Amino acid sequence: MAITIHAPAPAVLPYKTADSSDEDSDDGGADLQGDINMRPSKRARHYREDIVTPGEVVTDEDQWMRGHGTYHNHAREIIATVAGTVQKTNKLLSVRPLRARYTPEIGDLVVGRIVEVQSKKWRVDVGAPVLASLPLSAINLPGGILRKRTETDELQIRTFFSEGDLLVAEVQSLYQDGSASLHTRSLKYGKLRNGVFMSISGTGGGGGVVRARRQLWTIDTMNGGGKVDVILGVNGYVWINKHIEVAGGETAITRMEESVSATVYSSQNDSIAPETRKEIARIRGVITLLVEEGLRVDEDMVMKGYEAALLVDSEEDGETNVFLGGEQGKLVLKQLSGV
Repeated sequence: MAITIHAPAPAVLPYKTADSSDEDSDDGGADLQGDINMRPSKRARHYREDIVTPGEVVTDEDQWMRGHGTYHNHAREIIATVAGTVQKTNKLLSVRPLRARYTPEIGDLVVGRIVEVQSKKWRVDVGAPVLASLPLSAINLPGGILRKRTETDELQIRTFFSEGDLLVAEVQSLYQDGSASLHTRSLKYGKLRNGVFMSISGTGGGGGVVRARRQLWTIDTMNGGGKVDVILGVNGYVWINKHIEVAGGETAITRMEESVSATVYSSQNDSIAPETRKEIARIRGVITLLVEEGLRVDEDMVMKGYEAALLVDSEEDGETNVFLGGEQGKLVLKQLSGV
C-alpha cells in the first residue's frame, strides 16, 4: 500500500500581520485566521509584539535590522535566540530577555563573592557571564601604605581576601571579553561582614535593583535597632549590615588610606544586638516584598516600604512581627500604594 506524505498545515500565528488590522476589517479582524489558512505557501509579513521564545520568527521583512537576542536564518528571517519581549528602536528589532545575567558598566557599584585567589588578583563572582577580577594593586593596604605591590604582598594575598569572602566594589574598567576590573580604593568599599546577603532577580529595570543616585546608604532604624547599612548592588546582589563607624569620620581623598587598618580585612563578625537583627530582617523582608511584586528596588522604595512596615507593625497587637508575608505583606503594599 502506497504511503502519501502531505505537506504540514501552517499553525495559527499568534501575532498581528502588517497587511491587516482591526480598523481595516469590517468584522473586527475575525477573518484573519481564514486569510492565513488560504495562503499556506506564503508566510505573512509580520513582527512579533508579545513574548517570543528561542527559535521563533520575529519578522521576515527586509526593512528590519536584527539587534541583541536575534539572528538571521538562511531565509533572512530574524529569529529570536532568547525568551523575552520584542523591542523596536527605529528599524532595529531586538529581544529583551525575561531574565538575564548582569552586564557590567563602568562606575557600577556591585556586591561580589571571591571564588578564586591568584598570584596578583582575585576572581570575583558578580553575577555576570564572566568572572570579574580585582587586582592586588586596586585595594588599599592596611596602615596607609602607598607603594608598589611587592612579592611579599603577593604571598600575603589571602590575608586580605580569601575564597568565599563577600565584598563591595566599583567597576573600574571593562575588558574585550566583557569581564570587569574592580577596585576598592574607597572607605565605602571593601570586605563585608556583620550582615545578611540577598540575591534578587530582575536587575536593570522593570522590577529589581535599578541604577540610582545612591546604591549605598544608612538607615536610622526604630525600636532600638540603631544604624543599618543597605548596599544595593547593580548586579542584583544586596547586603544589609550593622553600621560600622569609620575611625576619624570623613577623610580627605589624599589621606584616605591612612584610615585603613587591619580590621578592615577581618572576617570576624561583631556582636549584633537582637533589636538590630530584627530591623535587618525587616528591611530584608521589605526588599523581598518589592521583588515579589515586580517593583523597582532603590533607596526611595526601600525607605517607603520600611516606613510602611513599621506603621503596619505598630497597628498589630502583641510581639513585634518582622514577617511581611500573607496579610501583613498586603497591608504594607496598601500603605505603599497610598490606598
